[in-house]
Amino acid sequence: MEFVIVTGLSGAGKSRAVDALEDIGFYCVDNMPPGLLSKFAELCLHSQEKLSRVALVIDSRGGHLFRGLFDELDALREQGGSYKLLFLECEDQVLARRYKETRRKHPLAAENGGSVARAIEAERRLLRVASERADYRIDTSQLSPAQLRERITQLFAGDVSGALMVQCLSFGFKFGYPSEADIVMDVRCLANPYYVDELRERTGLESGVREYVLEREETHEFQRRLYALIDYLLPLYRNEGKSQLVIAIGCTGGRHRSVCLAEELASHIGDSGQRVTVNHRDIQK
Repeated sequence: MEFVIVTGLSGAGKSRAVDALEDIGFYCVDNMPPGLLSKFAELCLHSQEKLSRVALVIDSRGGHLFRGLFDELDALREQGGSYKLLFLECEDQVLARRYKETRRKHPLAAENGGSVARAIEAERRLLRVASERADYRIDTSQLSPAQLRERITQLFAGDVSGALMVQCLSFGFKFGYPSEADIVMDVRCLANPYYVDELRERTGLESGVREYVLEREETHEFQRRLYALIDYLLPLYRNEGKSQLVIAIGCTGGRHRSVCLAEELASHIGDSGQRVTVNHRDIQK
């Protein structure tokens, strides 16, 4: 039986993540007290109708009970169960805006004088270890609900105990740095199709833009060196037991150069048989 533990900052999208997991066949439980985790796992393991895929949301709504999470996860492993920890991250100002728009109360607001800003800061401290130990981290600051659903589906539609999943992520620096990235490559040094009138409104998925970016000698050399680095690093990450590797490629707006090169890198990685997905965070902006 495989468990996915969903945690992260309040307002970062845990409810939407659970909806996506449920849609791909997970049995989901929201707001599980950490102290009940090993008992719940034992119940699942010995039930007549065995559950093969379970997702549990455990977060700061449990208050200081959350601190017992990793003791319970260790007990789960002793029972023969395995788990992956998914952490949803988000920028402070985006979280504050979401709470203002929805008019919902932050779970730690009462003990922080009603201040959402102080509640977010306190929650970050409470969840720090979970963030550091997460197998998968997704920053939802710049993601639409549909993009978050797509990320969740790509990560967990298959076997969550499977090998390293590589995600090639294109982004625009002017829309913010992707905090979930493990490796960041800046391709603003390459010629920009934005300054070609007939290419400006097109994207790196279209042939004209791809030819402009990919047929240049400096791009060929960049790709050669990048692929050599990634080919060297992937076995090292696999040997360390890493579950997810996010390789982010950024240009100014996230629509042209970064999109082309993320697609090319994903194709190169996939040719070796490695599990890989490609996402374009800012292509519609």
